Amino acid sequence: MSIDYEYKQPKTLLNKGTGFLAGYSHSLNPYTGCTFGCSYCYVRKMPVSLFRGKEWGTWVDIKKESAALLTKELIREKKKGAVTIFMSSSTDPYQPAEYKEEITRSLLEVMTEVQPDFLLVQTRSPLVKRDIDLLQKLSNRVRVSMTVETDLDEIRSHFSPSAPPIQARIQTLRKLREAGIPTQVAIAPVLPSSEAFPELLRPVVDLVCIDDFFMGDGAHFFFQAEDGIRDKYEELRYSDWYHPEAYQVVARRMREVYPEQQVRISQEGFAPF
Repeated sequence: MSIDYEYKQPKTLLNKGTGFLAGYSHSLNPYTGCTFGCSYCYVRKMPVSLFRGKEWGTWVDIKKESAALLTKELIREKKKGAVTIFMSSSTDPYQPAEYKEEITRSLLEVMTEVQPDFLLVQTRSPLVKRDIDLLQKLSNRVRVSMTVETDLDEIRSHFSPSAPPIQARIQTLRKLREAGIPTQVAIAPVLPSSEAFPELLRPVVDLVCIDDFFMGDGAHFFFQAEDGIRDKYEELRYSDWYHPEAYQVVARRMREVYPEQQVRISQEGFAPF
């Protein structure tokens, strides 16, 4: 599949945290667009994608000279009060373009010098382990949230064939944990999984966040594409998993292994600190 890459000069990087991210002072997206192109991604139905006129997952805007801009914005915002950052809300900061462009790494380098009060790094990419050296410098001011929607890679490949395999993500969580970096797993969205899912996660992460299509960020936009997602569940004969209460199955399984306070639901699980 051909990917359309464009270099853009951003006017701003730090955007005010609102809605689902109201607990954060800012969100930060190193890229616009995402070539993981997950079928369930709500961003494909948002204006930033619809107005593009190209299929979601086939284009990426690379925000050049971002480090210098972030330095200025961080210094300015820190003078106003606490700065808590969610990176990223509408793209994966470690999507394939990052291997070459290193925009995310350049932003982390800035944040080790002008430190925010808290940074949550949301990704599904093993590439995040490349930046362990920088994440360690942020100490308890950072948490890496790794998306692991299911323990069944055949399910993952049906919904997000361009995203990294599940086992690679688990191995990355293990490396991050060994490096002393605060981590969590985001089961978001909830895809069909097995009873063995908790035992897969238990050795590599202490905090579990569960979110789904119905209560999560972007639910309004998701429902514009609802029929296509429901069809995937029916095709796989997992129709009972496409339900507002299905997340409780996963939550119950997790709570059989994790203490109650380590299993968080939706917005609570992504909150800073």
